[in-house]
Amino acid sequence: MASMSDAIVAEKLTRRFGKFVAVDHISFQVARGEIFGFLGPNGSGKTTTIRMLLGLLHPTSGAASVLGYDVVRHADSVKRSVGYMSQKFSLYQDLTVIENLNFYGRAYDVWGKQLVARQREVLELAELVGYERTLTANLAGGFKQRLALATAIIHKPQLVFLDEPTAGVDPVVRRDFWRLLYRLAAEGTTIFVTTHYMDEAEQCHRLAFIHNGKIVACGSPDEIKQNQMRGQVVEIECDNPGRALNVLRKLDGIDQVALYGSLIHVVVPDGATHHGIIENALKAEGVTVICIEAIPPSLEDVFIARARG
Repeated sequence: MASMSDAIVAEKLTRRFGKFVAVDHISFQVARGEIFGFLGPNGSGKTTTIRMLLGLLHPTSGAASVLGYDVVRHADSVKRSVGYMSQKFSLYQDLTVIENLNFYGRAYDVWGKQLVARQREVLELAELVGYERTLTANLAGGFKQRLALATAIIHKPQLVFLDEPTAGVDPVVRRDFWRLLYRLAAEGTTIFVTTHYMDEAEQCHRLAFIHNGKIVACGSPDEIKQNQMRGQVVEIECDNPGRALNVLRKLDGIDQVALYGSLIHVVVPDGATHHGIIENALKAEGVTVICIEAIPPSLEDVFIARARG
């Protein structure tokens, strides 16, 4: 049930393209002022969901409201009330930083003294003071990213949609960008963000995993790790991970095998029961086991397990 504290409410939201069901009866809520992560592999329905929430694509069935506006009946109100930042950064490369802010501000009907005041605020927030006259094409990737965020919030929206905003940027830039997101959230802005990075997902207040158009898990990062993992994760350190992967994939009773750097994670019904089985199987194939232990699942463990169903 929706409440005044909800920035987004989706109820059995569905979108079909012919016989293909892109989004399949999904329901979730996003509270005002929270950072909500929307995770899923490519083709899972993330972008289709965002397009429906933005009022750009009508649902086949179900309903959704954004900031109290029905996304079908009040699509124009939704568009005026939210900000959107795409992965490709919709900036005009031949305009300066301030010219981009001018363009987007006026597009959102922000004019005169109000626009000048908002420009000062977003330039400070995005740490772009001193770059006002710099041609956007000449900005480094991290600066373009911050400018894209500044243009998305120039009209001071209550809710911002960010579609993989840190794809392709280095870890330092990603860290700094998330620092900006936390500043926005602290000021009351709701943030709906898609990401493929599990370290970023850990920083969200709540998450939803979508796979094949269905929500397969929803909750805080801790809740998801505690409640959504089927089986126990065993971490293995050995001298030949490549050979170990081949051995482990042939063992009965192992639900999942994945490489994490030089370590291997397997998911088994019971870690204590399979500890000896795993170690003996590896030793029989000439793999030296350095360490093997049951560990709490990471978000990535849960994500892979739920995606494989």
